[in-house]
Amino acid sequence: MSDPSTLTLLTLGVACLALVGGAVAVGQLARVRSQLRVMEGHRPVGAGDLAALREDVAQALRHVAVVRYDAFGDMGGRLSFSAALVDDRGDGLVLSAIHARGESRTYAKGVVRGRSDTTLTPEEQQALAAARTGSQSG
Repeated sequence: MSDPSTLTLLTLGVACLALVGGAVAVGQLARVRSQLRVMEGHRPVGAGDLAALREDVAQALRHVAVVRYDAFGDMGGRLSFSAALVDDRGDGLVLSAIHARGESRTYAKGVVRGRSDTTLTPEEQQALAAARTGSQSG
């Protein structure tokens, strides 16, 4: 490695890698700055930006409803519940916790387009319907 031409080639190689790395970093920085300008309101939001934002929001589990109930007649306080969390398409899940005197059981059931491949209890159906329509019940 003491040969001057090898050392020069090595130095040039490192310099080229540094230039490529710098160019990539500058490109990423420019993209982040552009996104920041949109968020700060300094640049008009383009149609592509809005479409991407709308898609992100549509996929968020933002429709939520909880139904509380007594799973067993001898229990008071409506300690059992079913909660539905779905996105705009009706995709998401239903969580249920059944509270009894000596134990508590929790169930999770997937939902696609407002339907589950697992049978939903009446309370789970009620929670799912309330989440999809935006009416809180229970």
